[in-house]
Amino acid sequence: MPNALRILRSEHRSIEAVLHGLGYFVGEIWAGRPSPDAEVFRAMLQYIDLFAERLHHPKEDRHLFSRMRLRTHEADTLLDIIEDEHRGGAERVRLLEQAFLRYEEGGVTHFLGFAQTVDTYTRFHREHVHFEEAKIFPIAERVLTLRDWKEIDAAFAGHGDTLVSPQTEREMAKLFARIVTITPPPIGAGPELPPTR
Repeated sequence: MPNALRILRSEHRSIEAVLHGLGYFVGEIWAGRPSPDAEVFRAMLQYIDLFAERLHHPKEDRHLFSRMRLRTHEADTLLDIIEDEHRGGAERVRLLEQAFLRYEEGGVTHFLGFAQTVDTYTRFHREHVHFEEAKIFPIAERVLTLRDWKEIDAAFAGHGDTLVSPQTEREMAKLFARIVTITPPPIGAGPELPPTR
């Protein structure tokens, strides 16, 4: 498997891990059990915004998908679908952030809206990733040349693209590590939540 696809798959798993944590704590609130501080939710939402929408998706569009369009028209319809989903990503994240803010400031009466928005975004993300990995990545492996992959790998390493600079990658890794550090078990390594009374 080309290194670029390994990186993208790994990034999909990182986003999924954060979404899993978000969903887990929404479930805990539903069950009436203690939940982490708002700081944990804010960090998770920030990661989804900064990493998924502002780094990962643009990286796919700029370097992988644009190169595929140069090599074949076989994937044009699939790429149109996925790139359209990417364009709508910022709006989906804004809905998540707004739903959380309403819940954080308005209390329990706004929890259902937040929970539904998390569920909607998570289901969308899982379907989106499955579509990319099952439909688009195999075409990329078949049609892109060794030179294409070398150039994509170089771009992913930050050569000629400030979007994916090593500094940006370090900042995203730092944010992910912070989430792990402040998030309570069993999701992260942060302080234990008080027991349910």
